[in-house]
Amino acid sequence: MELRFQITAQQAGERIDALLPRLVPDLSRSAVQKLLGSGGLRVNGQAVKKNYLLRPGDALDLSLPEPEPALPQAQDIPLDIVYEDADLIVVNKPRGLVVHPAAGHPDGTLVNALLWHCGDSLSGVGGVLRPGIVHRIDRDTSGLLAVAKNDLAHRGLAAQLADHSMFRIYEAVVCGRMRADSGTVDAPIGRHPTDRKRMAVLPTGGREAVTHWEVLARYRDHTHLRCRLETGRTHQIRVHLAHIGHPLAGDIVYGRGKADKGLAGQCLHARELELTHPRSGARLRFTTQLPDYFQDFLRRLGEPEA
Repeated sequence: MELRFQITAQQAGERIDALLPRLVPDLSRSAVQKLLGSGGLRVNGQAVKKNYLLRPGDALDLSLPEPEPALPQAQDIPLDIVYEDADLIVVNKPRGLVVHPAAGHPDGTLVNALLWHCGDSLSGVGGVLRPGIVHRIDRDTSGLLAVAKNDLAHRGLAAQLADHSMFRIYEAVVCGRMRADSGTVDAPIGRHPTDRKRMAVLPTGGREAVTHWEVLARYRDHTHLRCRLETGRTHQIRVHLAHIGHPLAGDIVYGRGKADKGLAGQCLHARELELTHPRSGARLRFTTQLPDYFQDFLRRLGEPEA
């Protein structure tokens, strides 16, 4: 794939390896440096170094190889299966398990485990790297995930996500005592303007995102919440609660910058899932217990306040 960019006055003065990942979000800074070394990126037809400072009018010519994704391999990884039939499977994902292969996580994912368990019986709508995956939860978020075992189920579940008829209920512990008993965060979310690995609430250009929350218990410095997603944007609950001043306990990306004692990631669990069976039309509801890490953290917080 061939791309060309013309540098504007506003972009001038930036290093080429810092600017290009913002122009092409799929490129990391290290990938840009490799392209510079291999001749896949030139400025005004010439090779430059990674610290080259761009000038107004510079022409960037970028030659990207076509991606050749490797097919995920089946791996014997234990699964906590909540429900399964010929069309779908609902799993309770543990914290720390990545959902599908991606950069930095080529295997050892939920998809690898599903391929071992289901064999060839997973939908192909999501592509070769995400067979059966209709919706995702973060690596350090635990809880319920519905997986399609065929294309009919995939299309049916995806339609429910689109029209908000699939209900997903989370429990979370956030930093600080929330004063109100319930509320809604209605704020669009998009890619962070300067950090492509993060999401952010954006004044313009973001996608609609709505999170409803209610207080389950208050502690001295934390609040236990129940959250319902109306939409399903990347990192939605984490971004929304941080936006209103109550980041998730343990969230080092959107929170305090350091992990809370006893937490190896955000304290967030997808506890309830309600959907319509894509073939029978029956309404199904699944629930899980709070995992040990979540319950242990609540115990460390002490007795909730009256």
